[in-house]
Amino acid sequence: MKTQLTGSCWHNSASGCQLLSKLARENGAMEDVIRIIVKDAMTKWAATFEHRHIAELSDPEGVINSKANNIFVAALGDEIKFFSSLSRSLDSSFGSLIEGIAVKIAEINFDVTQHVEGVLFAEQTNKIGALLERYKNGTDRLKPSVAHYQDFVHNLEGQKHSRRHESDYILRHKTRGDYSLIELKLGGDLDNKKARSEKEALLEQYCILANKLGSEVDIRIYFATGYNRYGEGKEWKQGRVRQFFAAEELLISRDFWNFVADDLRGYEIVLDEYRRNANVIVECVERVKNAYL
Repeated sequence: MKTQLTGSCWHNSASGCQLLSKLARENGAMEDVIRIIVKDAMTKWAATFEHRHIAELSDPEGVINSKANNIFVAALGDEIKFFSSLSRSLDSSFGSLIEGIAVKIAEINFDVTQHVEGVLFAEQTNKIGALLERYKNGTDRLKPSVAHYQDFVHNLEGQKHSRRHESDYILRHKTRGDYSLIELKLGGDLDNKKARSEKEALLEQYCILANKLGSEVDIRIYFATGYNRYGEGKEWKQGRVRQFFAAEELLISRDFWNFVADDLRGYEIVLDEYRRNANVIVECVERVKNAYL
């Protein structure tokens, strides 16, 4: 018999997450749990966003009011000044909303951590730097491949040091035991230097984790985006990222959501529930607008 789930069983606590994860895995309630996570996250985000901005209504240093200090925007009128400030605030906080949803969904089937620490050998650091230079070199450019760093954890010796890396997602599958290191950029728009540094950080995390767990453990690295900035279903053309990441290291939009949900329906479920609850955010923004204008 399938267990019925409602929003009332979600409490944003460790015990609540564990209960939902257990129900999803054991009762085939994956879709129900994803929908609860998305709705709850959107509701709480909207309440926090509204409270923050209305609390700043009389604060000249608040996010919206401080825009008055930009004489060029202020000269365009209150409405443009408001929406200019609001759009910036929305952009900066939307990322946290989406990343939070992804983490909660991933916790159903993965153990999730967001940092790795351990030993990194100088030899590994040198190999990483040399590999990235090969990806960058215009005259002898190497096409990225996961095979290029598989031997970075074998027969190591010499100088080593302790290192800690913060990470967007380190996922260990609860049944398979494999690890995934994921760097998420909501839109995926990176310049060349940033793309290189993201790959460098992921390779260092890969080496640290492999040094700790052993080279026989399956560890993979990914660059992910929450949506396809070129349009869902269209070719993802971010050449600066592709210069440093192999095709099999990319989780773009649908692939990312299906991956963290460990379900081929993940993207559709998340997007459908988001659309169902979009009015929560729209109404929140409307109330903030009415307060200021």
